[in-house]
Amino acid sequence: MLCHANYVTIGSGLLKPSTHRMLTRIKSVYLYISEKGTVTTQELVDEFGTTPRTIQRDLNVLAYNDLVRSPSKGKWTTTNKKVRISS
Repeated sequence: MLCHANYVTIGSGLLKPSTHRMLTRIKSVYLYISEKGTVTTQELVDEFGTTPRTIQRDLNVLAYNDLVRSPSKGKWTTTNKKVRISS
């Protein structure tokens, strides 16, 4: 990962710092859910110090990519989809 002015290089693409922070947070949310099993939205809000809306957007990204699912309202768990985590 290389930094250029206000952008971060990941692989062959440039990302805004805000995009990089978002992707890092989403990865952290996924890893947290994976480690804990089933978690509540509020637990994620408390753990990551963000708003419920921000966590919901992150969960929507993960759900869209079939990485998490909601077995009941306000609860989240990972799916069985294989994931390769890079640093």
